[in-house]
Amino acid sequence: MAFERLAFISSGAPLADQARDEMLARYDAVPIADADVVIVLGGDGYMLETLHSRVPHETPLFGMNRGTVGFLMNEFIVENLHARLEAAVPQALYPLRMKATREDGTAKVSHAFNEVSLLRETRQAAKLRIDIDGKSRLEELVCDGVLVATPAGSSAYNLSAHGPILPLSSDLLALTPISAFRPRRWRGALLPQSACITLAILEGHKRPVSAVADQTEVRDVMKVTIEQDRSISRTLLFDADHTLAERILLEQFIV
Repeated sequence: MAFERLAFISSGAPLADQARDEMLARYDAVPIADADVVIVLGGDGYMLETLHSRVPHETPLFGMNRGTVGFLMNEFIVENLHARLEAAVPQALYPLRMKATREDGTAKVSHAFNEVSLLRETRQAAKLRIDIDGKSRLEELVCDGVLVATPAGSSAYNLSAHGPILPLSSDLLALTPISAFRPRRWRGALLPQSACITLAILEGHKRPVSAVADQTEVRDVMKVTIEQDRSISRTLLFDADHTLAERILLEQFIV
């Protein structure tokens, strides 16, 4: 695909704004709505914001790291941008759909490209029941929280919680506890991406729990349903010598 019409967006951090100015001095730019590709300048957090933002879903995103970690980003290089884009490898991402029902019965639907996490709100541990495809699999989990991660997000919060890194081609989701107290030996589960996961909050009035889909938080939830939403897709572009699949593989060999 030819990427002739470029749009540039910045996280607003000084380093990202400087990078945007350098790019605009070198390349012609068009409005986001008219672009063949959007160049995202910032870090992983800003890329996640952009995945949820005003950029049309059909427009691919090419990130350049002007943030901290930059796992979802490419190296920042000003020169030869059109050649990099022509050689870039596309990666389609499908989000999780979270439906979080609050204590008052209202519900909020949000999407997550990395993970959906449930977290205790107070000093007391959360108590949860885990149902998979309508069948109870764990009657009671006492923990600080639990998360469901996509392959693309498996090396983020999920890895910090000692969950498994998932290859992009695995068609799996990681269900990972956060500081499980009971049962102590339960380390989580690998689930097919077709699974419907329901997390019921037990004793929610005494042990309140919040649900977070990427950067959207819903507090005082009583039930959270999570499943992959194949109706939504976003495309990220990566340099051919350092694709997202390669990065996830390399993470498994970092000691």
